[in-house]
Amino acid sequence: MDNLLYKEFKLAMHPTSLIFLSLSAMMLIPNYPYYVTFFYTSLGIFFMCLSGRENNDIFYTMMLPVRKKDIVKSRFLFVVVIQLAQVLTAIPFAYIRSLYDLPGNQVGIDANTAFFGLSFLMMGLFNLVFFTKYYKNTDKVGIAFGWGSLVMTVFMIIAEASVHIVPFMKNYLDTKDPNFIEYKLMVLVVGILVYSVLTLVAYKNSVRSFEALDF
Repeated sequence: MDNLLYKEFKLAMHPTSLIFLSLSAMMLIPNYPYYVTFFYTSLGIFFMCLSGRENNDIFYTMMLPVRKKDIVKSRFLFVVVIQLAQVLTAIPFAYIRSLYDLPGNQVGIDANTAFFGLSFLMMGLFNLVFFTKYYKNTDKVGIAFGWGSLVMTVFMIIAEASVHIVPFMKNYLDTKDPNFIEYKLMVLVVGILVYSVLTLVAYKNSVRSFEALDF
């Protein structure tokens, strides 16, 4: 498994996955839908799978003495690392923003603790939809990403709109830290747990689909 994960970093990683980490700085943009930051993370994952298709990455990996299950597992581990790296690079920028007495985000939620919990939820939904479809037919990367993007877009619209129309979101979650931090921490914990469950379900579904494929 260590060798397969090493192969993901050395051969499968697309340059955009690293470039998009710098987009965490968008946390500093006034009045911006900060969820877009994690959309770019998913876009980098799509580019990785797309370039893998063009470079026959799966065919090459299948020639190695490894199980299909381990091929899927290494990809999921790599994706989780990339998504966590995006979160970790975004946190300092969100903190820097909180140091200044800036007006609240007029577009949607501020870059606070609750925002990161909801972002975990969004990434979990992407993993579930994208990889479940991707591993049914690894040649149809675009279709899988289209569905994954649709789910993320719908989530972002609902999440940002709820800040304006749902009193709890507006009065408790869309506030600067550390105000109402107990509620925000609950959202963060729940978001991480749901992300973990959705990603695990996506992994299990992907293993079943990939093992059924006949190359």
